Amino acid sequence: MSGHSKWATTKHQKAVTDSRRAKAFAKLIKNIEVAARMGGADLSGNPTLVDAIQKAKKTSVPNDNIDRAVKRGAGLSGEQVDYTTIMYEGYAAHGVAIMIECLTDNKNRAAAEVRTTMARNGGAMADPGSVAYNFHRKGVVVVKKAGGITEDDILLAVLDAGAEEVIDDGESFEVLSEAHDLVATRTALQTAGIDYESADIAFIPSLKVEVDAETARKVFRLIDAMEDLDDVQNIYSNYDLPANVQAELHADSE
Repeated sequence: MSGHSKWATTKHQKAVTDSRRAKAFAKLIKNIEVAARMGGADLSGNPTLVDAIQKAKKTSVPNDNIDRAVKRGAGLSGEQVDYTTIMYEGYAAHGVAIMIECLTDNKNRAAAEVRTTMARNGGAMADPGSVAYNFHRKGVVVVKKAGGITEDDILLAVLDAGAEEVIDDGESFEVLSEAHDLVATRTALQTAGIDYESADIAFIPSLKVEVDAETARKVFRLIDAMEDLDDVQNIYSNYDLPANVQAELHADSE
């Protein structure tokens, strides 16, 4: 699951096929191209590009692909990159809110595919703003639990950089900040010698909807189908999974 929903660790894990890996690579490459277009190819002056490249490398995108994406985005290869970001809003089962972030070079195609996928998987499109009001744009830095790193270690490193809170997410810590404090937060972690997994701007729900296992399966089926669309870059949702529901979903994959 892309975006900030914690669903990757709770849903039934699908086999990593070549086609799924290719789609993941393509989305990471898009991020690099857009970051390079917006801020140039110089890593020292473009922290967004640094983070996009780091995420791609951690996902094993080949270095040659990364280099070509930087050059395309920065206009150094003679190719033109022209993507538009579009947000769609909707509802999954049980009134669970869904925000779908698309990065596309064809707005009509993106709109048609999102609407069709929503309808085919039990969802409903919503008017602009009717879902978004429940989400806040935040910086999210993910730090893997490794090397004995503790929540206190992270708090000490980021407190003066604008970070708001540190969330224990089981296998990792999530450091939340205002979007404009994201770079300062991840720089503070680097200065403290704390490695981070990713640093992104995400939409965090202010009000969550607790769901049972059957509803969760329906929500995940919709999100899975959305993630298969080439133009969909990130998906955000406000479902909440109680411990017993997480246990039931984990049992599904055994």
